[in-house]
Amino acid sequence: MKTLRSAILLFSVLIIIYLLLNSSFVWKLMYPIKYEEQIRLVSKKYEVNPYLVLAVIRSESKFKPDLVSKKGAVGLMQLMPNTAEWIQSQGKLEMLYPADLEHPATNINLGTWYLAYLLQMFKGNEVLALAAYNAGQGNVKNWLHNKQWEGTRETISDIPFGETRHYVQRVLYYEDRYKEVYENSFPNLAP
Repeated sequence: MKTLRSAILLFSVLIIIYLLLNSSFVWKLMYPIKYEEQIRLVSKKYEVNPYLVLAVIRSESKFKPDLVSKKGAVGLMQLMPNTAEWIQSQGKLEMLYPADLEHPATNINLGTWYLAYLLQMFKGNEVLALAAYNAGQGNVKNWLHNKQWEGTRETISDIPFGETRHYVQRVLYYEDRYKEVYENSFPNLAP
């Protein structure tokens, strides 16, 4: 009798878990969208896949606009102040003070512009652009030039920096999840 109750309980728990994992509500809790309007606007403006922007924000800051890393990267897309100043000078983008990097609209605008720049530099290759976003474009160019890495999704495991390797894998994973969760219910985020 006790075994039967345990089996019924286990079966019930498994059914509940199955139902939860197949619920769009649960997936949307796991993969939230914040700052949707800003992401939609700048993604369209700079022609960057909005799911990629969401994935970078989730990986970099988990949507915490005032986050500052130990290395000094700031905001949703974790921009270094000197990188943000360079982005501003290149794109003629407005940023008055370094504290503006904590402002979501400013950070998303600068970060998405930078992603667009890297995507253009690497001819639309998201893997290379993400590696450069994390490790710097100079490192990525050196890896390619020295044939340390081919720069493809299939060879991510060959990225010389462990942090960058894991970063690229994580962002691509999040991008795929965001596409799956929001593709049909969020048509205004479609690229």
